[in-house]
Parts: sequence; C-alpha cells; structure tokens
Amino acid sequence: MQFLVMIALFVTAYFAKDFVLPILLGFLLALTLSPVSRALHRAGVPHVASAFLLVSATALVIMIIIGASAGTVALWSDEIPRMGAEIQQKLRSMADTVENVRAVTSEVEKISGEASAAQEVVVKQPSLLDNAFDTITTVGATLAVTLILALFLLSSGQLFYLKLVQAFPTFEGKKRALTTVYDVEKRVSRYLLTITIINAALGFCVGVYLTLIGMPSGYVWGIAAFLLNFLPYLGGFIGSALVGAFAVVHFDTLGYALLAPLGYQVLTGVEGQLVTPYLVGRRLAMNTVAVFLTVVFWGWLWGIAGALVAVPFLVVFKVICENFEPLKTIGIFLSGEEVVIEEERENGSEKTEKTSRDTSGERPKEAAKETA
Repeated sequence: MQFLVMIALFVTAYFAKDFVLPILLGFLLALTLSPVSRALHRAGVPHVASAFLLVSATALVIMIIIGASAGTVALWSDEIPRMGAEIQQKLRSMADTVENVRAVTSEVEKISGEASAAQEVVVKQPSLLDNAFDTITTVGATLAVTLILALFLLSSGQLFYLKLVQAFPTFEGKKRALTTVYDVEKRVSRYLLTITIINAALGFCVGVYLTLIGMPSGYVWGIAAFLLNFLPYLGGFIGSALVGAFAVVHFDTLGYALLAPLGYQVLTGVEGQLVTPYLVGRRLAMNTVAVFLTVVFWGWLWGIAGALVAVPFLVVFKVICENFEPLKTIGIFLSGEEVVIEEERENGSEKTEKTSRDTSGERPKEAAKETA
C-alpha cells in the first residue's frame, strides 16, 4: 500500500511540475531567509517590512544576473552554427570519423527505405522564437509565484508554526513537530546560505581566471559557474564541457584552449573537496551515493529544475527522518560516514555512563548489606 502511495505521489509530481515546483521553491526560499527575517525582527523591524526587503533584494539580484548575461547569451545563440563549424574544423580528425559513421548510417537508412514502402510523415517543429517565448513565460511565472509565496510566508512570522502546532492533539506531538520544523529551518537555511556564498565565490574565481587567460565575457562564465555548481557532481562537468567548447572556438591552438576547462575543473575540485566540506560541516554531510541518485532521479523527473532542488529536498527529508523514531534508520543511511561514526560513539558513551551509574548505585547497596 505504501509503495502504491509513493508511486502515486511521484506520478502526480511529474504531471503537476508547473504547479508544485514554484511552491517548493517558495518554501525553500522562505526557509533560507527566515533566520535573517527573525534577526531583523529582533532588531525592531516588522515581519512585513523585513519580508518585503528580503524578497525585493532577492528579486533585484535575479534581475541583475539575468540582465548582465542576457545580451551575451543571445549573441552566443546566434553564433552557435558558426561555432559548431569552427569546432568541426579544429577537431577534423574526430569529425572525419563521425562523418564516416554518418555516411554508413545514411546508406543503411537509404537501403531500408527502398525496401519498405512505408510513408514518411514529417512533423513540423515549433520555431526557435516560439520555444524561447514559452521558456521565458514559464520561467517568469515560476519566479513570480516563488517570490510572492516567500513574501507571504516571511510576512506571517510565527503564524505558520503556530498553525502547525495547533494541528497536533497531544503535547508530545506538538513538541516533536515544532522541534522538527525549527531543525529543518536551521539546517536548510544554513546549507543554502553557505552553498550560495561558496558558489558565488567560485563564480567570481572562474570569471577572473577565464578573463585572465583571454576568454571573452568572463563574467558570464562566472555566473554560469555559480548556477551550475548548485548541481552536485554534474554541474562541474557540464560547465567544463561548455567552457572547453567555447575555448576551442576562441583560441587558435588546441593546447592553449585546454587551459580553460582544466582551470575550471581545478577550481571546482578545490571547492568540492576542500572548501565545501570544511564550511558546510559534518552535521550536513550526507551519503554521496544517496545525493547522486537523488540528483539523477529529480533531474529525470523535472529536468534541470528538479536537479537544483534535489539536495535541499534531501536535507529536509533527512532532518524529518532524524526526528521521528520509525524513520531514524533512513536518516542514518542518508548521513555521511563521519556523522554515523560520531553518533555511534555518542551512543556508546551514553551506554557506558548508564552502566557506570548502575554499577555505582549497586555497590553502596551491597556494602550496606555486608555491614548489616
């Protein structure tokens, strides 16, 4: 029964992506900004004012990023056919091999087409302008719903938590729900804020490095690195591939062009292996296999947007599992190796202290019996 319910939820999420995704993003944004909103409220700023200020600042940052990169990206999109031709010319040996395979495939299709009298139907594809308009409309609507929902959640202050507490009939249930919500808020906000700062620093370093070696529009590549690094494991490889393709077109020699993706990989490697584990902390460390599978699954379900929200969603699910006894096994599985070892040590020390207390409590009783 539970398996069927899970399948039904995933099927609903797949078909209701345009409705569920902005709601999920709105909650994540509100969770991320809620500690800042609470700090402003302690300083005397009303919840409505702080919510409007934080959401407006977020919208302004998004508009600056889009405005700074839109012109260059549009220019690149117009030059993609020419870039493809230049890449083929510089990688002629590989292109010849691909062309031979393509010729053989064409001959096979020609022979099979002559053998069968099946009628070929050509489906007219939508134009590039139509695709661009649909994408802009979808992204704009998603951002609008996300920002408005985050504004309402932040403006409500503690109302959402009070309603959640009132939904549970027992005191133990109220306490457990409130503890879980605050734990989710603390960990998700800490994770997203820390990762955002790290990715911004990485984007700055990538932009400066590519500018120094002569890549055009280095700041755009810095923005791309900032956004792509929200995709664990996959973002770095995608960014390196894109940078490498444009470097091959721009630079004269292939050896010098390789400096761009190589430097990109070095910077993302330092970030992923040293900076992020140190700043994020052990308590937010998670099972790398679970993270990878979650990113792949949500990427398959919702595309790039699903891959972006996969890790925050996994953090929320992990915290919920850790706060409810029947789900603690799943929480331990999702934790990193250091967290599991630390919990085992804590449990072992608690058992040792309990045993020592019991032993120390029994010895005076035995001594009293011997004295009597």
